[in-house]
Amino acid sequence: MSLTDILSPSDIAAALRDCQAPDSFSPKKFFQISGMSKKSSSQLKEIFRILDNDQSGFIEEDELKYFLQRFECGARVLTASETKTFLAAADHDGDGKIGAEEFQELVQS
Repeated sequence: MSLTDILSPSDIAAALRDCQAPDSFSPKKFFQISGMSKKSSSQLKEIFRILDNDQSGFIEEDELKYFLQRFECGARVLTASETKTFLAAADHDGDGKIGAEEFQELVQS
């Protein structure tokens, strides 16, 4: 399964266009534009599984900087500032990584 099986390719493209400039990425805005915020819990778990590149059950900081590239291979990497802000917004237990439940809470909040 790929992200375009769950999310509309045109919505993904619009979300990526919205954050092309460095330091313009906002997780909440990206989730809204891409349609992720309207998806069910089971769909969000599948999206998380796809984004968890090493299948560790967590999205770590080194994976997070490539977040946009998981949606489109030519997309930019997140800046260090964007990556840290994204991680801080989702990492509720302070373990330095984002679990599936933390991801789902951030997307749906």
